[in-house]
Amino acid sequence: MKRLKISHLLNNKDFIYALSLFVFIGFICTSFYELSKAEVTVVQEGESTTVRTHAKTVEDVLNELAIEVGEHDELSHELNDLVNREMKIEHTIANQVIVSIDGNEQTYYTTSDTVEEFLAEQDIELTENDQLSLAANTKIDDNLVIGIDKAFQVTINDAGEEQQVWTTGGSVQELLAEYDIELDELDRVEPEQTASVGKSTDIEITRVEKVTDVVEEEQDYSLVKRNDSSLEKGKEEVISEGEPGLVEKHYEVVLENGEEVSRELVKEEVKKESKEKVVAIGTKENQPITTTASANTSSNSNGTASKTVSRGDNEEKGETLYMKATAYNWDCASCDGRGKTSTGYNLKENPNGVVAVDPSVIPLGTKVWVEGYGYAVARDTGGNIKGNKIDLHMPTKQKAESYGMKTVQVRIVE
Repeated sequence: MKRLKISHLLNNKDFIYALSLFVFIGFICTSFYELSKAEVTVVQEGESTTVRTHAKTVEDVLNELAIEVGEHDELSHELNDLVNREMKIEHTIANQVIVSIDGNEQTYYTTSDTVEEFLAEQDIELTENDQLSLAANTKIDDNLVIGIDKAFQVTINDAGEEQQVWTTGGSVQELLAEYDIELDELDRVEPEQTASVGKSTDIEITRVEKVTDVVEEEQDYSLVKRNDSSLEKGKEEVISEGEPGLVEKHYEVVLENGEEVSRELVKEEVKKESKEKVVAIGTKENQPITTTASANTSSNSNGTASKTVSRGDNEEKGETLYMKATAYNWDCASCDGRGKTSTGYNLKENPNGVVAVDPSVIPLGTKVWVEGYGYAVARDTGGNIKGNKIDLHMPTKQKAESYGMKTVQVRIVE
């Protein structure tokens, strides 16, 4: 029965006309609906999505695409902006960034592409001496950690020379290496090299050096006194001059910053032994002179008169000569200025009782008595003192110059 009705309807022209009209109207409506949609492109994380929508606002479009906009995200339009044809909506998701400055952490959210852009965005300024843990062109990722060590100045006092240097910390050893400051084995540094450098750190370097100092020092000579029965009591006569010795001393000297702080004797070496000074002390008692025999005179081989004088038991006996006498002083124009005789006797220190002789007539070292001069010892020679000539040493140049030339009696004592 139903089939007959449907067949009857299909054969009915009015029904077919009405049905066709309904389909046509539906098609028109559908086409009009689709044509009335706006075409919107959404760009997110570099990827584009294009949709046709009847959404009225940007927020409606994002909701249709199930896109959530975070608090710190960047959106090219306001959420309540009306949608228009061929609209392009850009959505940039903010990344979390942790910045640690000198160990103090702070969290930021940013849509910047690189570390350099982020620092500029947040007004975080860096000096040329600050240290950044990442390269400036590093791409920003979520949860990125950026470490910043801010530079500060410390003072390095190197053996009294100060300099201000920049550092971001580390150890004393690392800082010295950074500025090419080398330490020798004995050098000291405060604080110690393993210590950490802080803003209040001052570094003190003490340059230590050990050197050897060789010093020559004179060694005093000893004085020896001997009794001499041939010398009048109360008189003294230098038999041999003392000579100082020479000692070479080696010291280990410690210098700190060029200044001596300690000195230690490590070796001592005798270069020259000292020579003792011998002084004769007179013990002879003076006795009255009594003549017991006449004086006999004779001529010696040089033609000079000589005589032998006989005296009492305590009287001196010896050859007596008559000689031409002159005088000199060690500080003369032709002298060497050292004040030493040809035998090495020091006339500066012992100017009295010294005569110059011809050793072939009076041997050196002979004790004599000279008329008008007194007792003396033959300790010197001279180029003009030949034969029966004698030169008397005077304590001053004036006395020597005023003496002139005389014939005097010279008696050989011993």
